[in-house]
Amino acid sequence: MSGFDPLRRFVAEALGTGLLVATVVGSGIMAETLTHDTALALLGNTLATGAMLVVLITILGPISGAHFNPAVSLVFCLNRSP
Repeated sequence: MSGFDPLRRFVAEALGTGLLVATVVGSGIMAETLTHDTALALLGNTLATGAMLVVLITILGPISGAHFNPAVSLVFCLNRSP
């Protein structure tokens, strides 16, 4: 992970965060419009979010550490930790 330059790590974190937010919001909107059953809507939202997290961690984890939280990434950057 430390073999990548900071710009590449920052872009990977920003891309991962954006895709994760889009997935959570999109799956929430889709679940709300497809069914009125709250349990089924939560299940659909959870499955989509979990699947996207697996994909993002697998792809971007080796580059950035896969924090996908700007506050955590900033603290790691300030501490100069990998």
